[in-house]
Amino acid sequence: MDYRDKTALITGASGGIGAEFAHTLAAEGSHLILVARSEDKLAALADELAARHGIRVEVIPADLSLPGAAETLITEVDKRDLTVDMLINNAGFGTHGDLVDADPGRISDEVALNVATLTDLTTVYFQRMAHRGVGAIVNVASTAGFQPIPHMAVYGATKAYVLSLSEALWWEGRQLGVKVLALCPGATDTDFFDVAGSADAAVGARRTTRQVVDTALRALDGGKPSVVDGVPNRIMAASNRFAPRRLVLAITERAVRPRRRA
Repeated sequence: MDYRDKTALITGASGGIGAEFAHTLAAEGSHLILVARSEDKLAALADELAARHGIRVEVIPADLSLPGAAETLITEVDKRDLTVDMLINNAGFGTHGDLVDADPGRISDEVALNVATLTDLTTVYFQRMAHRGVGAIVNVASTAGFQPIPHMAVYGATKAYVLSLSEALWWEGRQLGVKVLALCPGATDTDFFDVAGSADAAVGARRTTRQVVDTALRALDGGKPSVVDGVPNRIMAASNRFAPRRLVLAITERAVRPRRRA
């Protein structure tokens, strides 16, 4: 893909994989729309990237877990007369622990952000890109989407949804000029596990955000519907599809079991 002078909207852009996408696409000459809750972090990143690469960077602070967040964001983007050529749905979080102990409000926010807002943004921008006959969408799923995960039941389910949605839209977009990719990282060197509340959820060695983004852009250029970052993660994801379900559940439960229950 030619990223120069295209505009990419990146959610969850204040750190981690989202910020890495911003750095990488800015270096390719893309203009950026950065979205996250932390306005200070976004502003600092925007100033850095604009000065370094001579691109336009728009900052839109927003809590995308709130009701109607996607519609509000789209309205703001339209108000600024911006055309989104590439959508990176990166915003999301996980919760670690048994559902019986979970805060219902936190679970509701998790589903709203990981599923509802992602779907709303994908729907609107997929339609607009299809109308123009060109565009790209990267939805950040996870290796968690390849199997049910006890102790992270809701997170795994949300990422299974993202994976399924994105692969289906990859097919729908083929004849419309719209590329869609489900990016499935495993454990990555971000603050994900701090937000989730425990490092016990990390499985395997952590990959860097640069490795994850490089994997995504190679897969997007290659026209793939989905990609798993890292060879060990690819092997694990593939094996989960063929192993007996009860065995998969037993293995994943043990892998992410909170230490207090060990």
